[in-house]
This record gives sequence, structure tokens and C-alpha cells, in this order.
Amino acid sequence: MRESIPAPGMGATAREASRLRVQSPFARTMRRLLHNRSAQIGLAIISLLVLVAIFADAIAPYAYDQQIRQSGLRRRSPPCIHLLGCDSNKPQLIMGLDGNFRDLFSRVVYGSRLSLQIGFLTTGAAILIGTLLGAAAGYAGGWADNVIMRAMDVLLAFPSLLLAIAIVSVLGPGLINTLLAVAIVSIPIYARVVRSSVLSVKEMDYIAASRALGASPLRILFVRVLPNALTPVIVVGTLGIATAILDAAGLSFLGLGAQPPTPEWGLMLGEERNSVFNAPHLVFFPGIAIMVTVLGFNLLGDGLRDALDPRRKA
Repeated sequence: MRESIPAPGMGATAREASRLRVQSPFARTMRRLLHNRSAQIGLAIISLLVLVAIFADAIAPYAYDQQIRQSGLRRRSPPCIHLLGCDSNKPQLIMGLDGNFRDLFSRVVYGSRLSLQIGFLTTGAAILIGTLLGAAAGYAGGWADNVIMRAMDVLLAFPSLLLAIAIVSVLGPGLINTLLAVAIVSIPIYARVVRSSVLSVKEMDYIAASRALGASPLRILFVRVLPNALTPVIVVGTLGIATAILDAAGLSFLGLGAQPPTPEWGLMLGEERNSVFNAPHLVFFPGIAIMVTVLGFNLLGDGLRDALDPRRKA
């Protein structure tokens, strides 16, 4: 019998398909993520921000609260870069001085560290509490589901920023209270997402098999159900970091969040909002920092959504 000769390219296609079959789900997800253009741009932006936050002490030429008082310098001085023709006798100020004679570049650099901390801490706390509440509601059902989700509906009935303002007004202004407020208003989002996933996962055949084998409800929930229900939370959490940074910046802009001289981008905008016409650089650079950070997390979230979509081919 004559041996069949595969068509050109079929051998390579078969090898590729075989290689994809032996890849783990995590490896396939990472492969999709790293080949997604939005995720690539988002990861690049976030990686740069993380590096700036880690090495802020080495990057910033001055302390974030250091006042630079030298002859020839005035309040809200414009940027001075020697390579662009600025007088070499003056100190180099990449983004100029703010209204308190502080180097704006140093404050923006240190602000990256604070903004990332706000985003990760508030989102992490909201995911933890929201996941527990949503998992309990979805798995237990009945009156527990009704009580938990009606409480979440009450929180969702208020605009998130207005609810955060109300919480901070009760607790008092400050960075810690801002973190608490932003985390509280984000909890219902993750609770609803987790509940929806748990409701679908707990009806799977392998969950019924675990019950038949005598596994306890807690073991089924935390070992079988939750690990398979957290995929949507990863995407929503990535997008939620950007929302948390925006909410914290909004509270600081209103004077309810971080207090001077904390280098928070929203606070910088609030302090210099009246200088938008005579010193626009004081508003432009913190605003650009917020925009780029939010853009990076949004792009990464979009890429994660595509990478974790089971309907998408590898």
C-alpha cells in the first residue's frame, strides 16, 4: 500500500495542534495574553509605573515635601530643562515648581507609588470581602442569598463616588478613610460577579460527584467551586484598580482624601486647580499621570478578558 503524503504545511499544523493540547490552561492563557496587543501595551505601562514606584527614591531628585528656595526661582516656576536651553545656573526642574516651591516631578514620581498602593490595597480588600459574600450567597441560596444580595443592591443604588464621599464625611478626611470608602463601594460589584459564577459552577457534574462522595459543603465551596468561579473576578479586578485610583483621586481633589503634603495626584490637581491658566503645567502633569495609569489597567483588563474567554481559539 502506498504511503500517503501529507499536504504541505499539514505536518507543522499537526505539531502545533499537538503542542497546544499538552499545554496547561495557565500556559494557554499566558500565551494568549502576551499575544494580545492591548495587553502588551497595558503591561508595558504598568511595568513602567511599578518600576518608577519601586525606584522612586533614586529617580526623584528631591524629597516630595522639600521646598526649593533659591535666587531666581519663584512660586509656580515653569519647567527648566538644561538640554532645552534653560539657564544652567538654575536647578533643573523637569516639571517646574508648585505653589509651595516643591519639585513637581518628584511629587509625581512619589505619587505613582501611592496611587498603585491605593489601587491594589482597595481592590484586594474589596475582592476578598466581595468574593466571600458572593460565594456564600450563591452556594447557600435561600434566605442567606436574599439578605446578602439585597444589602449589595442597596449599596449599588448609590453612585459610587457619592457613596464614598458620604462614608469619608462620616469617618473624617484622610488617606486611610479614603481606602476604606473606596473598598466599601467596590464590594457589591465583586459579590455579584462571584455569585453569578458560583451559581453556574455549582451545577456542574463534578460538583454533584463531590457531593456523592461525601465531601463537606465547605470543602466543595472552597476547593471545587471557588477556584473555577474566579476567572471573571480577575478581569473585573484589573479594571477595578483603575476605578479605585480614579475614585481616590476624586476624593483627594475635593479635599476628603489624602491631606497635604502627601504626594497624591488628585490632591495635586485640587491644590493647583485655580492655576490652570497661569501655570497649566501644575495641572497637566498630574492629570497625564492619572490618565496613563488608568489607561494601562484598562488595556490590561481588556486583554485579560480576551485571553480568559473560553470561546476564543488558542
